[in-house]
Amino acid sequence: MGVRRAVEMVLDAPNKHENPICTFGPLIHNPQVLDLLREKDISTLEHIPEYGTGTVLIRAHGVPPQTKKNLKKAGYKIIDATCPRVIKVQTIIRKHAQKGFASIIIGDKDHPEVIGLLGYAEGKGFVVDNLDDLDSLPSFEKAIIVAQTTQNTLFFEEIKKWANNKYSHYKIFETICDSTAKRQAEVQNLADSADAVIVVGGQNSGNTKRLAEISKKTGKPTYHVETESEIDVDALSEAKCVGITAGASTPNWVIKKIYRTLEALPYKKKQGLQRVIFPIQRVLLLTNIYVSIGAGCLCYACIKIQGITNNLHHVLISMLYVLSMHILNNLIGTKADKYNDPDRSSFYNKNKILLSFLAFTAGGIGLMTAYSVGWVPFLILFVMSIMGLSYNLRLIPKRFEYDKYSRLRDIPGSKTVLIAMAWGIVTSVLPRLSVSGGIHLNTAIIFLWSLSLVFVRTAFFDILDMQGDRIVGKETIPILLGEKRALRLLKTILAINFGILFISSTFQLISSLGFILLICPAFVFIMLSAHERGYMLPGIRLEFLVESNFVVAGVMTLIWSLL
Repeated sequence: MGVRRAVEMVLDAPNKHENPICTFGPLIHNPQVLDLLREKDISTLEHIPEYGTGTVLIRAHGVPPQTKKNLKKAGYKIIDATCPRVIKVQTIIRKHAQKGFASIIIGDKDHPEVIGLLGYAEGKGFVVDNLDDLDSLPSFEKAIIVAQTTQNTLFFEEIKKWANNKYSHYKIFETICDSTAKRQAEVQNLADSADAVIVVGGQNSGNTKRLAEISKKTGKPTYHVETESEIDVDALSEAKCVGITAGASTPNWVIKKIYRTLEALPYKKKQGLQRVIFPIQRVLLLTNIYVSIGAGCLCYACIKIQGITNNLHHVLISMLYVLSMHILNNLIGTKADKYNDPDRSSFYNKNKILLSFLAFTAGGIGLMTAYSVGWVPFLILFVMSIMGLSYNLRLIPKRFEYDKYSRLRDIPGSKTVLIAMAWGIVTSVLPRLSVSGGIHLNTAIIFLWSLSLVFVRTAFFDILDMQGDRIVGKETIPILLGEKRALRLLKTILAINFGILFISSTFQLISSLGFILLICPAFVFIMLSAHERGYMLPGIRLEFLVESNFVVAGVMTLIWSLL
């Protein structure tokens, strides 16, 4: 939490505070994040000059109070991104130092957090990282014992036993961050149940190194890596189950690269059908062919549930439109995909020309098919295509003083809403317009059903991509609401979706197919819950399952039609 908070604060700083922006010392112990900040012209201030301008962000580890005073004196505006858990330890030390207590800090002497904590001890602070150093300390009349927030929990238990045996009057405070304690306990369980463990994080990150040490003590092969290029594929070739954990400062996109690399390993080793299926799944997802198949299946379900017959060319229109728009969206959005989905970003950069050709060809054929149906579907699809193409284009000239929302993409949450509306129109509204030229009540019901399913699907992917979207400045719905509230919103929408479909089918506002299609919101609800509880990790398989919801709708509709 503290690291994520600090990174979010520094990424938001250029738009909110006086430039230039810098951090006092490295923001966190992760080279990939530090490289990212340098790309955004956020520098690192190592020493305090006599005079300075701009804004300095205090890193998550915190600093001594005198450092803050010196930064202000030099002329900097200060943003304090110290982790709240670290602030709690600073407060304990300062409070007791004012009462004459000595402060024994269990931690790494050179760690920036510990250096910061010492600054609050008023000259009565002592840092120890082993029991021998502890024994060499003088006896204090009044003393407190605190731990660096990322300290090894097992070692701190030894410290507590030592204090209870020798100096029972010392006050001991449980200051190890609960996230750290939980992660260390989990890596122990992880190592017990896995054949090998990969610990992802900076080589100079103390909490990451401690995770690796805990895993190694179990006797299981443990590999501390910073990037996927450091994975020893040969060493893992015999492992059936590989555990992954990461240091507190490891960004999501680095963990995703590791996970994607490991996810593909079993399929590279196996022979026969399993070896073929995984790369096919990957290509279908990366090219958006599978999502276009899902759009066609959803359109087929919408057509049948409205009682429309002989209108399957709209299935083709839906597939082509969605294929075209999603490929173009990915081609334009490679900057965000660099962090959200590095595999997709690499794929689109390598195949840019071929994918552009596929997108424009699909869009052109879709428009021609719509024209063959009638002027109204053609015009609607044409306008939607123009809106899709102009999503990233500047619509308000730069000369206007206020141009914060100069592009459609600048409107918070616009991507999710517009994608859902586009899908809803091509899958449910266009087929009805081409048949009767008007909208019926059942069309409005099915439009809302289709729109809400696609909205939940898109917003769920936005939740998985929150970190990368924040880096490139996107304001998606999960970023606006927060992950937990966004998930609650999606579950509420699915519950309403289920209720409307059930009531509409019961009162025969739509065909009895509605009862069968109740499986769609229920299916997504189960997946959201499974992901929320940590049972479904982001990757090819999760993405394939989410997109398969629409395919399931089409297959169930086909079975219903045949029977």
